[in-house]
This record gives sequence, C-alpha cells and structure tokens, in this order.
Amino acid sequence: MTLGNTQTQAYGEPWYWDNRYTQDPGPFDWYQKYPSISPLLCLYIPHHHRVLSVGCGNSEFSEGMVDDGYGDVVNIDISSVVIEAMQKKYSNRPQLKYIKMDVRDMSTFETGSFDAVIDKGTLDSLLCGYNSRPNATKMLEEVCRVLKDKGVYILITYGSPVYRLHLLRNSCSWTIKLHVIEKVPSVDSSEHRSWDLTSPILLDDGGGSLETVVGKSADLHYIYVCTKDKSGR
Repeated sequence: MTLGNTQTQAYGEPWYWDNRYTQDPGPFDWYQKYPSISPLLCLYIPHHHRVLSVGCGNSEFSEGMVDDGYGDVVNIDISSVVIEAMQKKYSNRPQLKYIKMDVRDMSTFETGSFDAVIDKGTLDSLLCGYNSRPNATKMLEEVCRVLKDKGVYILITYGSPVYRLHLLRNSCSWTIKLHVIEKVPSVDSSEHRSWDLTSPILLDDGGGSLETVVGKSADLHYIYVCTKDKSGR
C-alpha cells in the first residue's frame, strides 16, 4: 500500500516516468485512443491549426492525428527517455515534433503559440502527486498562456465537473463545454443514450446537473472543451 502511494505521488517527477518508459517501452494510450475521440477533435480543431499535446508519453494519439490530416502537432513530456524514443520513432514524420519539457514551465514557447492544447491524463497525473493543487494551477496557467485568443484546451479526464470546473475556472478566463464518452464502448448498439460524443451537455454552475443527463451509473470519461476568452488572464 505504501509503495502504491509513493508511486502515485511521484507522477509529477521525471525519474518516475523515465523508469516506467524504460521498463515498458511499448505504446500506451491513457483513457481513449484517437479514433474514439476524432469526431470531437474535428469539430473543434481544424486540420491546419497548430496543436500541442502535453504529457504525450509513448501514445499513438498524435500519429493518428497526423494520419487524419493534421499538419503540425507538437508533443511534450517530462521524460527524456520517452522523448528520445519518440523522436527516433517518428524521425520521418516532420508533422510530429517531440520536445522534453515540463508542462508547468513551457517558457520555451512564446505566449499565444498554439491554436489548441490536448491533455489526455496529464492534469489528472499532477493532481495525484505531491503539491497537487499548486502544480495543477501552474500547468493550467501555462496552458492558458501558450494558447492564442479563442484557442481551445481539450481536457480528457476521469474528473467529473464537481471536481474539475472550479479548478479550470480559477486558472483562466474560459468558455467551457462538456462532452462525455464511455470508458468502454457499449457492446449493445441498440442501447438508448440521451447523449452523444459531439453534443455538449448543459452544465449548471457546479456541474451537478450531469446525472440527470447521463444517469448515476454511467462509467464515463469527461471531455472539457475550454475556449480561451480574448481577455484571457
């Protein structure tokens, strides 16, 4: 039990991820793979936009984006081990760039450098670690800074609105839409649902209205599409 807690708390540390990717170098996608999310990305991110994927790991998500027509996808990760591996793997794909960088300090990038930022589990990872709230706040402030006005931050997370909306709203001036997707696709195609991936779910201020739409027992990932207001912060 103690070991598990120590590993979880180390999620914000480079050594943890260097060890993990050294021991398990095969591709792995947190939460969702590109084909399941692509209809939503195409809705919010045109193919000519410049995209930043934070905490990319050895995911094949960005490869899927480029295969689908995206022309400029920059990927960052805190682990030098995984970045070196991905640079080598995709050396023949100029549309994919891999840079070792801490998402809490992206000072290498100028303000307003990207049209979109995609986060598939990175904020969640920081929230599981030491100094979780300060680290999460630093990350979100940096995400806001590197985005252009009207740029979008797409957060894919296990965190429901009760646990994420307040954090997001305190980090930047966003217009936030919520989408949901099943963690595991239903095997019953005839099953009736009152929602679909590309239709945003109406939220009240605290996010408490969600259960009335998706039900109490739904096993979901939450996708927050946060559009940076011109005023920003």
